[in-house]
Amino acid sequence: MNEMTAENVIHYVDEEELVALTRALIRIESVYRPEAEGANEEKVAQFVQQYLTEMGLTVHYEEVVSGRPNVIAFLDSGKPGKTLLYEGHTDVVTEGDLESWTYDPFGAQIDNGKIYGRGSCDTKGNLAAAISAVRAIKKSGASFNGKILLCIPCDEESMMIGIKDFIRRGWADNVDGAIICEPLENEMCITQKGAMRVIIKTYGKMSHGAQPLTGINPNTRMAKIIVELEKLEDQEKQRLGEHPMLGLPSITPTIVRGPYKGDPQINVMPDTCMTALDIRTIPGQDHGVLKKQMEEILRKLGESDMDFKATLEVIEERPWTETDRNDPVVQAVAEAYRTVTGKEPVYNGVPGATDGTFLHLAGIPIITTGAGDRKIPHHADEYVEISELVATTKMYAAAALNYLRD
Repeated sequence: MNEMTAENVIHYVDEEELVALTRALIRIESVYRPEAEGANEEKVAQFVQQYLTEMGLTVHYEEVVSGRPNVIAFLDSGKPGKTLLYEGHTDVVTEGDLESWTYDPFGAQIDNGKIYGRGSCDTKGNLAAAISAVRAIKKSGASFNGKILLCIPCDEESMMIGIKDFIRRGWADNVDGAIICEPLENEMCITQKGAMRVIIKTYGKMSHGAQPLTGINPNTRMAKIIVELEKLEDQEKQRLGEHPMLGLPSITPTIVRGPYKGDPQINVMPDTCMTALDIRTIPGQDHGVLKKQMEEILRKLGESDMDFKATLEVIEERPWTETDRNDPVVQAVAEAYRTVTGKEPVYNGVPGATDGTFLHLAGIPIITTGAGDRKIPHHADEYVEISELVATTKMYAAAALNYLRD
């Protein structure tokens, strides 16, 4: 091992290998489709496991649930010191309507300096960058202290069962800092919105649409709830204003469905109605308080309507996070950005939640950064620019040496 600096290690980043790895990952379809056999993260995880083993890392392969594994790998300096974690998930969202794509969503086609495909931006390109950064450090023989940990979980796009399992098994216990590899134009994102997933149900009595007075309409009751939720959203926006990095909080009804079970019919008043809420929170909001405010809305509506019956359930909760910009992991990445680009870093926030939310809850300082336009994920013709991806890989490699040199 030698005293090679971060400035020298970045020259070991191999663009050809990086692009090849990114394309290989995109070509392995890892959309989770519960109704289809083998439609999960298993194949891409097996590929990553073999790739990292061939790199000479210590690799662990752990099933979270059947067919949905996490891959965990270490590069150990053999010396005491801190542990730095890179996190990048293997799952991708559905490609949607194929007719909306110009490129094959799993073809990994290169066009005009961009790699196209589902997951190219979110976040297989950044996963490839993290792996390639570790490869560059290993090839360079650079000296560092402590360990580099690659956390490659399943299911980031849904309930985040992968990172929860990773933490539950104790892998995060000795981690000192984490880089969350997500598409954010290589900005230093030190805060992220929280999220609440809420299910509200109203209950009525089924009747013929021509004789509504013989039943109880759950849909009109739900409409009143939605109007009150919009008022609550406006109230929170006025109270908190616009966060400089995260913008405004939101309470968004994303699904309205009546009946909750069974088939709807235009001449049948249903007996149930369900609304799903995607709530995004910013610093200054307390999730417990928000839940009580929503429950109070239901209570008040029930006071004036003897037929009003509703329930509210929080099915998932992810608090907002903040990391001090002077934290060592933030400083290590910022210094790496300067080394790679010659520019001052831009500090910003993540518009959504990430696996980093739960690492933050586990007491680990996090910074979220990576290649890709933050507006491109989940769109048709998703892409990542190769030049930006190369810069990300160099930044990741330099950041590790910055963080683990002491």
